[in-house]
Amino acid sequence: MVDQADPISNESWSFELSLAENLVVSFFKLVNKYIPWHKLPTLLATFNLLAFRFELRAKNLYDGYATKEPQASLETDPLLDKRFLGTRNSDGEFNSLEMPKMGCAGMRFGRNVPRKCAKKPTEEEMMTPNPRLISDTFMKRTEEGFKPATTLNLLAAAWIQFQVHDWFFHEQQTGDNYHIPLPPKDDWPSKDGTMALPKSVPDAVLDPSDKACPGYKNANTPWWDASQLYGNSEDQTKSLRTKHPDGKLMLEDDNKEAFLPRDEKTGLPVTGFNNNWWIGLELLHTLFALEHNAVCTTLRTANPTWTGDQIFDKARLVISALMAKIHTVEWTPAILAHPALQIAMDTNWWGLVGETLHKLAGKIPGGEVLGGIPGSGVDQDGVPYSLTEEFVSVYRMHTLIPDNIAFFSATSGDHERTTPIQDVVFGKARDPLDTGVSFADAFYSFGINYPGAITHNNYSSFLRGPMDPGDGVPRDMATVDILRDRERGIPRYCEMRRLLHMTAPKSFLELTGGTGKAGDAATALAQKLESVYEDIEKVDLLIGSHCEPLPKGFGFSDTAFRVFILMASRRLKSDRFIAGQWDVETYTPEGLHWVQYTTMKDVLIRHFPELTDTLKHSKNAFAPWTQMEASKTYKGRETNAPKMAS
Repeated sequence: MVDQADPISNESWSFELSLAENLVVSFFKLVNKYIPWHKLPTLLATFNLLAFRFELRAKNLYDGYATKEPQASLETDPLLDKRFLGTRNSDGEFNSLEMPKMGCAGMRFGRNVPRKCAKKPTEEEMMTPNPRLISDTFMKRTEEGFKPATTLNLLAAAWIQFQVHDWFFHEQQTGDNYHIPLPPKDDWPSKDGTMALPKSVPDAVLDPSDKACPGYKNANTPWWDASQLYGNSEDQTKSLRTKHPDGKLMLEDDNKEAFLPRDEKTGLPVTGFNNNWWIGLELLHTLFALEHNAVCTTLRTANPTWTGDQIFDKARLVISALMAKIHTVEWTPAILAHPALQIAMDTNWWGLVGETLHKLAGKIPGGEVLGGIPGSGVDQDGVPYSLTEEFVSVYRMHTLIPDNIAFFSATSGDHERTTPIQDVVFGKARDPLDTGVSFADAFYSFGINYPGAITHNNYSSFLRGPMDPGDGVPRDMATVDILRDRERGIPRYCEMRRLLHMTAPKSFLELTGGTGKAGDAATALAQKLESVYEDIEKVDLLIGSHCEPLPKGFGFSDTAFRVFILMASRRLKSDRFIAGQWDVETYTPEGLHWVQYTTMKDVLIRHFPELTDTLKHSKNAFAPWTQMEASKTYKGRETNAPKMAS
């Protein structure tokens, strides 16, 4: 435990493990000295994951504030509009009736490590080793080229960015920049030999401890409330709705397909969140706007006297919960394809009783383990809810983005075109959809294209820039990823593993799993790490996570997974509208049925029936789809579309 006298610790807000939980944790700590969790028999591995969650919940949750005062109360922040007792407020306020500001847009990120371990770095620490050198050495795609993640499809890559835009966004201060010295012979366009990158905007100093550990505000709501569709304020939400009393979102129909409204100046869509836009987001935002409107139609039929506000409020609850369910029981088992994870994530939603019995009997009493987290009761684990800086760090998944996208016909499977990624981003994201590629074609193409693997040396040349997202400051996103972690006090790789109750490697060879033999790729990687970092303790969290061996079936590192397993359940358990008011009164009978009986495949087929024949053969919408013969025989050069998949 952290010393309670530490002026920047709020460890006293956490809770102690029960005797039974302590026994489970202690047992698996002993087991894991000899056998890692992912090599245990499936059932035992599943309980091992539960032990991890017990310990992490008790020891790895910290508020970003020194006191609970900023979270407010109903005395200081009374609920004046009783509408929000049964529906979500766009800015996140009143999700908790005990702490109304908890989870609001504009509240600070929390931490998964003690605040004394996340202190503001010095300028020297920020630049050591040089972030651009790290980008060039460990993140740039080499002559080896694109490394595909062959157990996933490109839809999985688009989905996680779609979700991240719901959960978090740091504000940046244009004009107040870091200046990163460029390594010798670097070809980055610069007049002064540096790369300029905007600084994150720290929150005001509210407590002396904030000087040592600055807080940063989350511009988004951290709840699973689909704010990427609906916005982060009630005014923004109203601007996205139609003027008719049907509760629907605005879409424009060109007589063939429905599109999001477009801002004529920027070329970007008018939606809840449109930063870092590309065709993958165009597809998913449009799909779920269509799904929202379909829910509205069903609710209007069942409730003909309701106002547009009533219909909209219920539809937003349904869409938010549906996204949470899809992410929990479909996307996560696709990217972490280990049998214990399948059980664990199904248990998060359905409980140990399973989906079939759950649907037959309704909500099962007995708590989150037996009956699933939805409806099991809200619990903040002693710490006000927020997403954390460490959570942001482990969701740095830019390597998923390929160099090109190969487009195919959804009806014939024929190859239509292969487009560089830079031609389908920002204001050009819709170009293929305006020039002959249908939404169904694009979804089919995303279903059979591979994303990049989350590993070292796999950032696309486009993302490494110079890439300008629209503010006039060109970026190398690989350099940005390293700089942001350091700026926000993310511990380096070895220290983070210790703070997550894992062993830290004592050598670079141990980190990469190298044999030490000549010609071994992991050994060569260890040597390269040592040549740049020199000290194993200086390896950045992201780089160490990219370089460590992965558990079988995993799409990202076991280190990152420890933060994931803690926060994945917390996002559900902390939410009043998922863990608490999970009932027909809040959702309506039609809405609750829609959530529980709908899969990602159902959503796709509902709006693009051309995909029916292909998807009926696919078990998971985020794994590579079954291809038509014409697609399988396509042998285009330098495309990430799978050539040999069946």
